[in-house]
Amino acid sequence: MGTAFITGATSGFGEAIAKRFASEGHRVIITGRRKENLAAVSKSIQDEFKTEVLTLCFDVRKKNEVKSAIDSLTVDWKNIDVLVNNAGGAHGFGTIEDGELEDWDTMIDTNVKGLLYVTKAVLPLMKQSSNPYIFNIGSTAGKYVYEKGNVYCATKFAVDALTQAMRIDLLKKKIRVTAIHPGAAETEFSEVRFKGDKEKAKSVYKGFIPLNANDIADVISYCFNTPMHVNINELVIVPTAQASPFYFNKE
Repeated sequence: MGTAFITGATSGFGEAIAKRFASEGHRVIITGRRKENLAAVSKSIQDEFKTEVLTLCFDVRKKNEVKSAIDSLTVDWKNIDVLVNNAGGAHGFGTIEDGELEDWDTMIDTNVKGLLYVTKAVLPLMKQSSNPYIFNIGSTAGKYVYEKGNVYCATKFAVDALTQAMRIDLLKKKIRVTAIHPGAAETEFSEVRFKGDKEKAKSVYKGFIPLNANDIADVISYCFNTPMHVNINELVIVPTAQASPFYFNKE
């Protein structure tokens, strides 16, 4: 089987996606900023799936760290088949007038520039793959703008545009590219957005069953395992109880 490179794999979508690829016999390279979490996820994968795992601890916002970490890969890890650009998040929830500049910088640097830094560094390592594939984790926030979403929405619109650009630029290289746009999903997302306020984060998901990380891993597995002449350009995935960011059926 092949090798999958997953960013933001210390929890949530990234962890679930790494485990899904491992369960299907792939080696995985998992990355993130939290070294202890990476070690725990690595051990969990190795114990459960008996596959090879490599951890790279770096911040996607820092281009020198990205380059250094990926350049450090030994020869036996330098052939990558799948890149999952998952690292990202929302920071803060305010109007343009009230938004924190530091939050804006973090979202732009992570969700847009980080995705670009990692993709540029990993692409040369995909040349030998017989089934190269790039997944970019976007959001329904990249399809609809909602109140107080401003900069976060802008970054996810950028992910959507960059995915389309990658499809065009990589067409002759036969690299498949898919954008996955989840709606309401219960991970660390809201806790990060609300600066660690767990009660406020939990309230977002009250009254309905949200998506979970395994739902997204299922979808990525499906896309990757379609025949190589098939490219699913994008998927917008929401809970049954959610029609859009504005319409929920809450009980």
